[in-house]
Amino acid sequence: MTDTLPHRARNGRLMSALIGGAMGALLLTPFSLAQAETDVVRFGTPQWPGATVKSEVARQLLDTLGYNTTLREASSSIILEGMSSGDLDINMALWRPSQSGMLDPRLAAGELVEVVKNIDGARFKLAVPEYVWDAGVHSMADLAEHAERFDHTFYGIEPGNVGNELMQKAIDDGTYDLSDWRVAASSETGMMSQVESDIRNDQWIAFLGWEPHWMNVDFDIRYLKDPENLWGDASSVSSVVASDFAEHHPNVITFLENMIVPIEVQDQWVYAYSREDQSLEDVAADWIQSHPERVNAWLEGVTTADGDTRAQDAYQATR
Repeated sequence: MTDTLPHRARNGRLMSALIGGAMGALLLTPFSLAQAETDVVRFGTPQWPGATVKSEVARQLLDTLGYNTTLREASSSIILEGMSSGDLDINMALWRPSQSGMLDPRLAAGELVEVVKNIDGARFKLAVPEYVWDAGVHSMADLAEHAERFDHTFYGIEPGNVGNELMQKAIDDGTYDLSDWRVAASSETGMMSQVESDIRNDQWIAFLGWEPHWMNVDFDIRYLKDPENLWGDASSVSSVVASDFAEHHPNVITFLENMIVPIEVQDQWVYAYSREDQSLEDVAADWIQSHPERVNAWLEGVTTADGDTRAQDAYQATR
């Protein structure tokens, strides 16, 4: 894992406001050693735009409250292992039911705690362009009949992703007569580049789709029916923490419980970050500054890291 976002020094605009505001003296006062150890918060996020921006918004808000925060990017399996081993604290991007198989054993073992569904009504399954749907491909059961048009290929994201594994399982088990298909694994950027190119040229493509994501804004796509229920029921996204972290950080847990993200908000984040190429830090900081009503709701009942100031007051001091 690479530590991509060290704490306060990268949070330019928010920290400038803090230093100039009423909270400046508080945040510039050196922490005691014990407090610094207690107030470290280490986020892990898969390299998905929605998950990355959501985690950065949370990181910046906690940074504003006096926590020492980091954000690291890695695959979901590596993040869960890092949380179990004590190297990471929070993952806000666990998809149910598709990732339940990797999450539930760690919950049962007491290694992790599932705090809240931060997004409900999400989607994570196989998708096709709308013109393919209009041609009669409405279900995974329709794919085999048109295998040549799809070049016998599913397009996925990074190797090891659970979506790729679900597609590979269909192939291995011969489900929907797809045993002669293959999964083309790539990065999210690589897959979306292929999707964009094929849609521009009216080519047929079957790919891993999910919402929230900018693909639902920029492209006319449809999610395929799944009579065999390979992809499980309606999706949700959970915030999960290491069990030891949950025990020692009730203030952060309250914040995470409050931070429920509407799908349309995360779609906006992903669009600004991925399609408009705004920097991660700017997307998060600009949104935090311009949406006080929702931020204040997320900070209800939360304090600064030292417990001396209401989080809502600390946030107002940055505006």
